[in-house]
Amino acid sequence: MDVLFKIFQDAFFAAVAAIGFASISNPPRGALKYCALIAATGHATRFCLLNYAGVHIVAASLAGALLIGILAVWLAPKIKCPPEAFSYPALLPMIPGMYAYHALQAFILSLSAHGEDEFQHLFYLSESNAVICIFIILAMVIGQMLPILVFKRRSFTSTR
Repeated sequence: MDVLFKIFQDAFFAAVAAIGFASISNPPRGALKYCALIAATGHATRFCLLNYAGVHIVAASLAGALLIGILAVWLAPKIKCPPEAFSYPALLPMIPGMYAYHALQAFILSLSAHGEDEFQHLFYLSESNAVICIFIILAMVIGQMLPILVFKRRSFTSTR
């Protein structure tokens, strides 16, 4: 029961964040609930793959973004809205902010290191976190755009 609670909690907070991000771009009102549903599903998928299947965060982010892209293309004709309008806000809760923060923090600390060993360690941490952050973002972009490009006819005619 505790596992289900953690999954639903993760999905709920991703949905709330996606609604907040979506409201900035002023989509149609009907798109907000679908944006929340897509974000919750994609983020919960990544959460389950990370915590219960032992998948690396890059692959889990790719799977979550791929699911977001597929759901966005599938729901776009129903909402009469381009899939990008609610798939991008659904992706934003999956941005790897902690990796970016730790990369920048280690880089700044490496500038004030007192020895070569400390500098190399901190710079290694900075590089490692930055590379992981970049690959997560690339996986999210590829995962979200792949369904739009594969199902081109359905995604580009969804507003008609």
